Amino acid sequence: MSEIAAEETTAKELAGSRVWRGLKEVLPAIALSAAILILWEAFIRIFDVATFVLPAPSAIVVSLIKNRASLAVATQATAFEIFFGFVLAAIVGVMVALLIVRFERFGRALYPLIVLFQNVPKVALAPIFILWFGFELTPKILLIVVIAFFPVTIDMLAGLQSVEPSFVSLMRSVGASKNKIMLRVRIPHSLPHLMAGLKVAITFSVIGAIVGEFAGANRGLGYVIQFASTQLDTPLIFAALLVVSALGLAFYYVVEFAERLLVPWAPKYDPIQLNG
Repeated sequence: MSEIAAEETTAKELAGSRVWRGLKEVLPAIALSAAILILWEAFIRIFDVATFVLPAPSAIVVSLIKNRASLAVATQATAFEIFFGFVLAAIVGVMVALLIVRFERFGRALYPLIVLFQNVPKVALAPIFILWFGFELTPKILLIVVIAFFPVTIDMLAGLQSVEPSFVSLMRSVGASKNKIMLRVRIPHSLPHLMAGLKVAITFSVIGAIVGEFAGANRGLGYVIQFASTQLDTPLIFAALLVVSALGLAFYYVVEFAERLLVPWAPKYDPIQLNG
């Protein structure tokens, strides 16, 4: 019984230390954010800046509460676009990377075309997609895919090609085919790189959704921002931007949580360890 009690105490101590570590990571960001908001509010009140030029944080909060129903509906629409666009971008990025590595000659021809396509301004593609596919969901998702698949492809390629050559030679010497080497060596080795690419891609997906809604939409947070700008409702613009930021942050940490579950051996960013 004493051993069980000791184990329970140790488990509680470990949980408490994790909570404290988490608080130590979050508290500096909270303190800095609070200081910025206080200075911002003071600047607006002291210099009597017009609300349509730059609203005070208190005015943004009031707008956020006042327009909470419409913002909630817009957030749902934008989140739907981000999720499906990101999933498709991840699939396309992985498939392109696998094709380039598995079929080397085809990959040499395809890779420069992908890089060339990535240099095309995606804002210019938005009206073209709307012209082709209308104002519904399809053009927004396609825009997210063309913006977000590239980091997935590049990071996946880096992982697939960073396998130790001697290990690949060893696998070949025992009769392993290219497909077996791909499935058992290259793909598992590339997973940490893939997750890094997915974390970049999810932030690009948020940008892609907003750009697509700017180009043409009748709902979503991008539409709210566009409409508020025509009405000079700057507090609503900032409120929508705040919601977009929170939505992007939530999606990012979902991907990071998935990384911790699926690829626990991948190196993680730890500011406490970096600071000694």
